[in-house]
Amino acid sequence: VQLQASGGGLVQAGGSLSLSCAASGITNSRYTMSWFRQAPGKEREFVAAVWRGGPNTYLADSVKGRFTISRDNAKSTVYLRMNSLTPDDTALYYCAASSTLILSSLRTWSMYAYWGQGTQVTVSS
Repeated sequence: VQLQASGGGLVQAGGSLSLSCAASGITNSRYTMSWFRQAPGKEREFVAAVWRGGPNTYLADSVKGRFTISRDNAKSTVYLRMNSLTPDDTALYYCAASSTLILSSLRTWSMYAYWGQGTQVTVSS
């Protein structure tokens, strides 16, 4: 199983970025696909998820109204569209996958079996 995250970069506050996570070795639709992020000196935190087998999506309160997660099962890819970015969004963004996750563990990074390598998002003020 491999998850390849891409799309990070440097953007000014108020700008937008789109991240992609391409999965191989799994049937994408059978996995809950999520994004986490980790800023220097901080713990890894949940950002967004799209539930396995269905369209349900979940967002952290800090990104609601600004971020959107979606998936394209035909391309085995999950996307994170980030709008109205602020310096607080600066972090290394990781995609993660799990086929056995229960809903109550959605936001717990240690419950995910597979991880991408991370892509850096830097928002300047």
